[in-house]
Amino acid sequence: MTSQVSSPAEHADGAVVGEQRKHTGEKDVRRLDRVIIRFAGDSGDGMQLTGDRFTSETASFGNDLSTLPNFPAEIRAPAGTLPGVSSFQLHFADHDILTPGDAPNVLVAMNPAALKANIADVPRGAEIIVNTDEFSKRAMQKVGYDVSPLEDGSLDGYSVHPVPLTTLTVEALKDFDLSRKDAGRSKNMFALGLLSWMYHRPTEGTEKFLRTKFAKKPDIAEANIAAFHAGWNFGETTEDFAVSYEVAPASQAFPTGTYRNISGNLALSYGLIAAGRQADLPLYLGSYPITPASDILHELSRHKNFGVRTFQAEDEIAGIGAALGAAFGGSLAVTTTSGPGVALKSETIGLAVSLELPLLIVDIQRGGPSTGLPTKTEQADLLQAMYGRNGEAPVPIVAPKTPADCFDAALEAARIAVTYRTPVFLLSDGYLANGSEPWRIPDVDELPDLRVQFASGANHTEDDGTEVFWPYKRDPQTLARPWAIPGTPGLEHRIGGIEKQDGTGNISYDPANHDFMVRTRQAKIDGIQVPDLEVDDTGGATTLVLGWGSTYGPITAAVRRLRAAGVPIAQAHLRHLNPFPRNLGEVLGRYEKVVIPEMNLGQLATLVRARFLVDAVSYNQVNGMPFKAEQLATALKEAIDG
Repeated sequence: MTSQVSSPAEHADGAVVGEQRKHTGEKDVRRLDRVIIRFAGDSGDGMQLTGDRFTSETASFGNDLSTLPNFPAEIRAPAGTLPGVSSFQLHFADHDILTPGDAPNVLVAMNPAALKANIADVPRGAEIIVNTDEFSKRAMQKVGYDVSPLEDGSLDGYSVHPVPLTTLTVEALKDFDLSRKDAGRSKNMFALGLLSWMYHRPTEGTEKFLRTKFAKKPDIAEANIAAFHAGWNFGETTEDFAVSYEVAPASQAFPTGTYRNISGNLALSYGLIAAGRQADLPLYLGSYPITPASDILHELSRHKNFGVRTFQAEDEIAGIGAALGAAFGGSLAVTTTSGPGVALKSETIGLAVSLELPLLIVDIQRGGPSTGLPTKTEQADLLQAMYGRNGEAPVPIVAPKTPADCFDAALEAARIAVTYRTPVFLLSDGYLANGSEPWRIPDVDELPDLRVQFASGANHTEDDGTEVFWPYKRDPQTLARPWAIPGTPGLEHRIGGIEKQDGTGNISYDPANHDFMVRTRQAKIDGIQVPDLEVDDTGGATTLVLGWGSTYGPITAAVRRLRAAGVPIAQAHLRHLNPFPRNLGEVLGRYEKVVIPEMNLGQLATLVRARFLVDAVSYNQVNGMPFKAEQLATALKEAIDG
């Protein structure tokens, strides 16, 4: 066997990559250190399932990975149309990566619409696998192709593999009692088998998955497995695919531990369950289904054995009302939603501020306003979370930065809620919710102790010596009021939205008391203990890029690119958006320029400018997609040079 190393190329996350090739007696095997694959087809072609299975096998193989599912909002979008295209992008590597990648090395296009919708993202020289069976004249005209792109020379710059996926799948399943239409539905498994051969992915997990998924229809399971094997064998035997590829496990990318692939919504669900266990409280979810938050309701409903209760309410207001009632009753209460639901819940969030009860409001942000873009990502709810209530109603805000980080962010939000007796916003988004990456499963001993002490008796002595319970007598350190469980003898007290008298909790219209209570509620939030902001500065930087939430991956990838090119730049990323870390002002003051990339029109930049009088530069994107590393690197370089 001989080998040779190709010329290095720039890595999408800022590193330098290369390619090794080994020759076997039959077909070449090239060794790569990263690959970006995008599966694309109709929303009924099973692209999300195909991508998910390839991802699962890649995770079990030990690669680092990052995914980007992208699908229409309609349950069944019009077949063969551009708006109906569903895609799944996977970036996997033998080293640490941060994003799903800027551009696919391989595009699997199941029909003309999938090709046309995605070809602009595919760089010249990339491989394109097209299902030629779907390139009928009518299908091409539906998306504006007058002449077949497979024949007009427009794809000459690509390595195109025309494969009749449907025909090959039907032929492979001819021994099964299936109609041509039903057999053709397994073409995604044929494509999965072909790609699994190309990249030496394990197969056992997919076979087990299919037998489990179709346990009640074993013939369907075996038909899908047969299609999967047929795709693998096609790659092995056809002359059109002369090369396969290896991407070694990312053995040096992770600390020692047990890992699994996890999406943001699943990690968040597990974080909420862990928070309930660590607080020794029942977990209660009051929720109304809404994209892209519904997965959390689905997941939590499976875990009654961990003391989880889920209530699918008739609307958003009922969901948060039930959750707030559960908080009053002594549960760790959660409500999940997206931007439109936050608007509906705002009055009850204000009530939670007044009652000073712990409540987690999980907002999986999506494109807006109104219904907006239900399946696309955005970061445009920050100011709504910060100020979207009547009166002075401060609420802490926590934002995870990666899919796996959603687990830790849920624990942190719960810590703040139960310690300071306050509602807390947890701002994730569709990119984190649906994307996935490896997650190290923590030991239980590593999790924070969130146990709380409920009020158990009198806490105040009247002038005449009488022992009484004051529901608004505060802890001098946290300013939190007691958490009194209904039905506890001697702890009867009023609740409601009308202003409370300090200490006693009685209804009060006194101007001085209202002024005191408003300032005290604000002081409680301002006094929340959060970690100082960490800055990644290798030295010599005069520009700081500041981010929050899901922009972490693209920003970090862009920073790596710039540093690899010899451009000094500093980076910091906010998890706590209210209150800000205490050292944020000092950090901002160290740098001549501050650039804030956001998937909105500059909401964090607005807060930073107002609070710290820093002339922060906004770099904004609101197209429903995450930033690309190259795009950000270019913008940051221009800001540095400007």
